[in-house]
Amino acid sequence: MKRRLLLLYVLIHMLCFSVSAEPIKWVDFGVPYESLKYAMDTDISTAGQEKHLDWIEILTVAGCRTGGKCPLNAVKKAVRDLEGDRSPEELLGSLYQYYPYYKESFSAILGGLLGNYSIEINGEMVPSYGLKAFSPIAAGYGYSHCDDFGNQRTYGFARKHLGHDMMGSLGTPVVAVEGGVVEAMGWNRYGGWRVGIRSFDSKRYYYYAHLQKDHPFADGLQEGDIVQAGDLVGFMGRTGYSDKENVNNIETVHLHFGLQLVFDESQKECNSEIWIDVYDIVKLLNAHTCSWKQTSWALAPAGCRSGSVRMLRAGTARMWFVRFSPFLPQSVSCASYRWGTRAWSARGRILRRSSCSSRRR
Repeated sequence: MKRRLLLLYVLIHMLCFSVSAEPIKWVDFGVPYESLKYAMDTDISTAGQEKHLDWIEILTVAGCRTGGKCPLNAVKKAVRDLEGDRSPEELLGSLYQYYPYYKESFSAILGGLLGNYSIEINGEMVPSYGLKAFSPIAAGYGYSHCDDFGNQRTYGFARKHLGHDMMGSLGTPVVAVEGGVVEAMGWNRYGGWRVGIRSFDSKRYYYYAHLQKDHPFADGLQEGDIVQAGDLVGFMGRTGYSDKENVNNIETVHLHFGLQLVFDESQKECNSEIWIDVYDIVKLLNAHTCSWKQTSWALAPAGCRSGSVRMLRAGTARMWFVRFSPFLPQSVSCASYRWGTRAWSARGRILRRSSCSSRRR
């Protein structure tokens, strides 16, 4: 009798408490730039319409049909199909079994890049929708890159290169791709001076490494700080490959830019971390850059003209990111910038101002 009661108790316990699904353990991201841009442009052009075509859903449908490769023709077909009345389940049939995986994967990768924000036009804050993430390289600074993800690295031990190298000039300003929390900052024997920023939804961990010797970080930046997209985080250098801090052992000046996906906290630091190839994402972000310049002691309030006539349609657009110093005259006021639903207030010690430009190509 006791044994039956015990079995009954176990069965009731199993029925009452749901078992959480296993987190995604691997993502092989290889959506080409042309497909990303077509899906993004479709999303932006249909925003506000009766049928808004979400770019992640477009890519999810195309991914189910092509094993995640999403060539441009598959993305265009997904757009045509989703313009109709059939649901993704009806469109995919037996392939719909892969829908949850690709939807969650693509959402984790791209979820912070597109959305609502406000932009100042002729003195008024106007709600807008579009690409709100920034290239990690500030506007006006050239760089070269190639798809080097997975290449061999040998320092310390033989391993694959789990990032994207962007070659440029010493001291090039490096900015946050999207908003988040500074989760790691300091010296790493492989990455040298580096900053790690976790997105607000905790799904993405952005890694900026090999920063400049002696002055690697934006002044005042600390672990635990909240940053917004376009905030200055550091300067390009060639530090790393050394157990000793502040050493230039990297041959070429460049930014190592990495993106780790975190579906479960157990994946954050382990032997099965999920890093993805961001080459095509970087190409997409090149259309949206944030410029920085240093002034000697005062803020020079000046905006920048957006090249995105299609998005802004009229007027001169100014996006303000203002930092202040306790040494500024009292007549200089601090500004705030509203990004989506978050308000960013001026802070920090260094006298820098940033203007952001949208350059769609």
